[in-house]
Amino acid sequence: MAVTPLTIDDVNRMDRDGFVTAFAHVYESTPALAAAAWRHHPFADRAELVSAFRTAADELDERGVLTLLRAHPQLAAAGPMTTDSRAEQRAAGLTDLDDETRARIVSANARYVEQFGFPFILAVRGLGPADIAASLDERIGHDANEERATALAQVQRIAELRIDQLVAP
Repeated sequence: MAVTPLTIDDVNRMDRDGFVTAFAHVYESTPALAAAAWRHHPFADRAELVSAFRTAADELDERGVLTLLRAHPQLAAAGPMTTDSRAEQRAAGLTDLDDETRARIVSANARYVEQFGFPFILAVRGLGPADIAASLDERIGHDANEERATALAQVQRIAELRIDQLVAP
């Protein structure tokens, strides 16, 4: 069943609690960022809404960024994850991997978490398992600062894609 996207007028008519409820999932299990984005209400358009969320995430301190990054599930791993993450991973083919590819990604994920202290994060929409494995192989070679910035940029991209599904242009 297709869900009719909200208009920006629908979003602007929401009270704070309704807004937080509607957008709590935009950043993985981090509804506080929806509450922070609400401060910029009302929004002229979807781009301004996305910008408000970006600003909220950009204002996080180092501990907040790590908490946000650690809220994301590992790709292609068994375990709890949000409905959005489950759907995104399924669409990218990560739930139907052959044993060899799954083992490769799970092993690289483990090395990545050990090296950086948070799971590998990639906006997987439109990608397939080979693309994801290649990105993981490349990014594990980053230094800690570069990878933290890359992971946060990917979180921002995921959030933008989720908002795009919720709110009409």
